[in-house]
Amino acid sequence: MTKPRIALCTWSDPSYLDPEPPQIADALRALDVDAEVVVWHSDLDWATFDLVVIRSTWDYFDRLEEFLQWAEHVDSVARIVNSPKIIRWNSHKGYLAELGEAGIPVLPGLALAQGATHPVDQMLATGWGDVVIKPAVDGGARGALRTAASSDEAAEHLTRLVEAGDTIVQPFAPSVEQGETSLFFFGGGFSHAVRKVPKAGDYRVQALHGGSEEVHVPTPAELDVATRAMALAPDDLVYARVDLIDVDGQPTLMELELIEPDLFLRMAPGSAERFAAAVAAVAAEVSTDSM
Repeated sequence: MTKPRIALCTWSDPSYLDPEPPQIADALRALDVDAEVVVWHSDLDWATFDLVVIRSTWDYFDRLEEFLQWAEHVDSVARIVNSPKIIRWNSHKGYLAELGEAGIPVLPGLALAQGATHPVDQMLATGWGDVVIKPAVDGGARGALRTAASSDEAAEHLTRLVEAGDTIVQPFAPSVEQGETSLFFFGGGFSHAVRKVPKAGDYRVQALHGGSEEVHVPTPAELDVATRAMALAPDDLVYARVDLIDVDGQPTLMELELIEPDLFLRMAPGSAERFAAAVAAVAAEVSTDSM
């Protein structure tokens, strides 16, 4: 019987080569799966793979339409996870409003379409003091600014972002300065959780902004919010990262990361093997269906 063949897709930026895909590839080979780490925009025959797994494609938001078309193409000749439907839905932060309307606790937000008129007036009308202004399509807190809504800095940044694309404005949640919790799920099951803490005086928890992380044991309330949020995704999830903060004692959704999340495998022994088992199970299904 032929081994399932899996591609683990990353990016090509030499300034930071993600160590997780090779780790996952090793775990897959231990399961007798043929695994290869590839750059997502490489000129490859994707039909030679049973399964294509999106991992650290951290430049996708700079070339979103190309990425979406690529995912659709790959899924037409192999299978890609998470699915193109999930990718399209999760690539725009407008999904947060949808989840909020469905009863998931989320921060309120003002969604402004590209070219929206009087965006500064709309922001001021919310009555929020400190705000976070960020692109609706982006990652790693790039393009995000925390400032007073009434400041010239806010007006200039918001105007610039709205001219360039869809934009989200949210009230700043002070609890962000105490950290953010990420819960990871592979194959529908809970794998591990990590607490991410910003450096003193900052609110961004990413390592490139000076943040640190520690192992976390999730509370029942955190697991409940995460599970309910994932259940509202428009397609099955092979992997998911759910980012939460505490707002007045209530776990509150910051992001549902379903495309290319850092999985923090380094923080949880056995997590690479759990991820590998989840994607290997999907590859086995695909391989069986094609026989």
